[in-house]
Amino acid sequence: MASSIQHLATAKVPSIAELYSEVRARTLEIVAPLEIEDYVVQTAEFMSPPRWHLGHTSWFFETVLQKYQPGYRTYADEFLFYFNSYYEGFGARIERPKRGTRSRPTVKETLAYRAHIDEQMSRFVAQLSERDDADTILQIVRLGLEHEMQHQELLVYDIKHLLCDQFAAPIAPAPRSIETVSGMAEVEGGLFELGYSAERGISPTVREGSGNYDFAFDNEKPQHKVFLEDFLIDRAPVSNGDYLEFINLGGYRDFRWWHSAGWEKVTQERWQAPLYWEQRDGVWMVRDFAGLHRVSDKLNEPVSHISFFEASAYAKWAGKRLPTEAEWEKAAMFSSVSNSKQAFPWGDEGPDESRGNLFENGLWGVAPIGAFPQGQSAYGCQQMIGDVWEWTTSDYTPYPGFKSDFDQYNDKFFVGQKVLRGGSFATPRIHIRSTYRNFFHPEERWMISGFRCAKDA
Repeated sequence: MASSIQHLATAKVPSIAELYSEVRARTLEIVAPLEIEDYVVQTAEFMSPPRWHLGHTSWFFETVLQKYQPGYRTYADEFLFYFNSYYEGFGARIERPKRGTRSRPTVKETLAYRAHIDEQMSRFVAQLSERDDADTILQIVRLGLEHEMQHQELLVYDIKHLLCDQFAAPIAPAPRSIETVSGMAEVEGGLFELGYSAERGISPTVREGSGNYDFAFDNEKPQHKVFLEDFLIDRAPVSNGDYLEFINLGGYRDFRWWHSAGWEKVTQERWQAPLYWEQRDGVWMVRDFAGLHRVSDKLNEPVSHISFFEASAYAKWAGKRLPTEAEWEKAAMFSSVSNSKQAFPWGDEGPDESRGNLFENGLWGVAPIGAFPQGQSAYGCQQMIGDVWEWTTSDYTPYPGFKSDFDQYNDKFFVGQKVLRGGSFATPRIHIRSTYRNFFHPEERWMISGFRCAKDA
């Protein structure tokens, strides 16, 4: 058994070392345009200062060193307190709303801490193939890298809330070729296998050049049977133009479309439009990393920064509803030709710049609807991967037979939240899967969230 584990580790160590270097470098690339003053500001209770993200993602790997590296000495006890998040089992921690109330550790000290952890981890990973517990450790290191990729996306959200168009994002040109997408796809019902299966991974072994061997979060498992009725689902995400019509026809002033808690939020917060929309001389404008624009110039882009409450209100107003996560997954993954699920809407190959708008595309914003026809699903649904996370009507609860892979990571959030699917323009390509279950509270809209509608057949 030990020799078998060591054989697996020997194959995976170079790959995980490469991925470690790639992921850690990307985090620093994201924050590179920031000025020193930007690193310590917390603009809202639900946000975190960029400095904290840099330290917290390093803290995660220090917990690995503490547990598995004999003789490892903790870098600094105060760092353990400040850079912990919600992990109660790892000791005392600063409260989330207070992360921006401290100027220490400084940004310089945080970067030095990060460099120290990287040096220690580099040596540690290089020696793993000699250990009998190597495969277990590699799985935890991979989880840490997936965790850092989650924080890379959160960094984009937080930097946008902090600076928006004042941030010098390295924005790439938007796609020029746009295909017209309209209407709803018909999807047959019946039994459907919901969730992740290793058989449908990009590859069960190392994918050359990417460092990606099979991975999924525990909340995506186990795959299990559900029954679906026939349904219809939008071929495209709801656009700014669609949503502007809802606004102009009084959608935010009519309680009939809203859940009770949603209407309470609208009246308390005086919502009139999505986050980052503002009115100037009666004209709706939207602000993003590229500047302030007329919404009328961006009518064909997916609406973003929408809460579940807003998405469900629009859907009701439009005579539709939001899809369940099982409906979303079937529309994204199932091929009636092969009578089986694919890893992605377009097939089993991983994402690239022609199939979806993810972080590596470099757009730092949504792409026009119809920009990625090569990424459409077997049912003709486009942009199900990338651009905006899509709300579903499903509660974030464990799948039947769920077993936690890492305590306090996903399982402690199984209450009061809704599932989103598909990734956004801030999601790294290697991080996304069609079975990925993101989750947020129904009133939240600071993340890059949009939606598409569904309907009973």
